[in-house]
Amino acid sequence: MKFQLFILPTIPATLEERAAKRPIGRDNDAFQAMIDEVRELAILADEAGFDVFSTTEHHFHSEGFEASVQPMMLYADLAARTKNIAFAPLSLVLPANDPLRVAEQVAYLDHLTRGRVYGGYARGYQDRWVNVLGQHVPVKGTPMDGGPDDKHNRLVHEEFLELIYKAWTDDLLTFDGRFYNVPPKEGITRWPAAEWTRQYGHPDEIDANGHIHGISVIPKPYQQPYPPAFQPFSVSESTMVHTAQHGVMPIILVSEPGMFTHLAKLYQTSAAEVGRDLKLGQNIGAFRAIAFGDTREQAWNLMERTNYYGFQIYFSGFGFWEALRLPGDEQRYPKGTLLPPDEWTMERFTKTKYGLVGTIDDIKRDIEDLATIHGNDGELEWFSWFFDQGLMPIDEAKRQLEIFAEHIIPTFR
Repeated sequence: MKFQLFILPTIPATLEERAAKRPIGRDNDAFQAMIDEVRELAILADEAGFDVFSTTEHHFHSEGFEASVQPMMLYADLAARTKNIAFAPLSLVLPANDPLRVAEQVAYLDHLTRGRVYGGYARGYQDRWVNVLGQHVPVKGTPMDGGPDDKHNRLVHEEFLELIYKAWTDDLLTFDGRFYNVPPKEGITRWPAAEWTRQYGHPDEIDANGHIHGISVIPKPYQQPYPPAFQPFSVSESTMVHTAQHGVMPIILVSEPGMFTHLAKLYQTSAAEVGRDLKLGQNIGAFRAIAFGDTREQAWNLMERTNYYGFQIYFSGFGFWEALRLPGDEQRYPKGTLLPPDEWTMERFTKTKYGLVGTIDDIKRDIEDLATIHGNDGELEWFSWFFDQGLMPIDEAKRQLEIFAEHIIPTFR
């Protein structure tokens, strides 16, 4: 099994400090404290044997929670301080980015790290920033409800993703898309360095009139043909089919054992349909939160005031509780009906096996069950730990990582 540490870079502060220093996201001393903690945890994760370090991409979080503004810039800093761990944005939000800049950034980091990079690309669900940074297309954040904005966002995402891979594989890039064109439709006729390009650029980059015919996106990735990619945080059957048939590794957020097993088997059968013969669990991952304690009660209390708390006050409004459904929910809350707030409980958080709480032996049993795809003799390839940074003191955060490194990684690797 391979291990991924997924954190939300969060400014370390109590709720009282956040209120007193609002907006704490613009407090330079507080931001520096966050950077120091993230560096410390990344170095520890590298030394502990984690395979991948990941964060999200989000913007304008004045509250200081999930302040993951520039993941690729952060990874460049962390890569220079580590030796083996790879880095994966989960994810770069393509509709609110320029796809060719994304292609350059990922490829450049791939070179800086000599291959310690994975891809991760998403559509964007937070209106506050996607609607601002995506206005050039334009796109909006989407709740993935199948509505017009959702469908438009998906079209942009899929086109931009196609363009990124084409930029990596084609020495001369031309692209005629609905949302992006290379060269632009009006053409590029002013290029005073035409003779220089004619002699030393791509042979077909410039035509006889000195007009740009196509471009070469540099550099191409260090890993050939390009870095492998994760697809977080997967919840739907359609995602399983799409990722399986395109060789992408889904990190599955759905955690209830029966539902997780169903999606894992669907991935396997969908991959077989396109000639990919995979074992059950191969090329997929599970996304879980963990809290260790000397007793289950102690671990429960830690989870309740950290990961569960963040999930409750923050992610709940974006519909993430839908990934934590239990058997029987479809009768009370059929498709299209969201779980009500009185269902957003610690009991559900742990009963679905998303939040793993307990002693070292308790957590080992939970991961052993998950590793076999809940008794189906599977071989789960990736385990992604959703780790709270900034919601617990740094000493406790380091202790939790050290326990995982000492007792979990050697057992399941």
